[in-house]
Amino acid sequence: MKLHQLLALIPFVGLLGGIPFANKVTPYVFGMPFLLFYVVLWVVLSSGIMAIVFKLDPENKKEEVQ
Repeated sequence: MKLHQLLALIPFVGLLGGIPFANKVTPYVFGMPFLLFYVVLWVVLSSGIMAIVFKLDPENKKEEVQ
């Protein structure tokens, strides 16, 4: 597997794999229950990771040349 493909798996694993471990209500972060904060954090991180994947993908570089 290529680096950009492995990076694309990180949000999937973070959101779906980490939910059972983050399923807590009591620690509030920025006024949100921890689980809600965890999901919002991964949505933001996913955007950044997908931007990196876009820059690393060789298919996108072909379009820039043309």
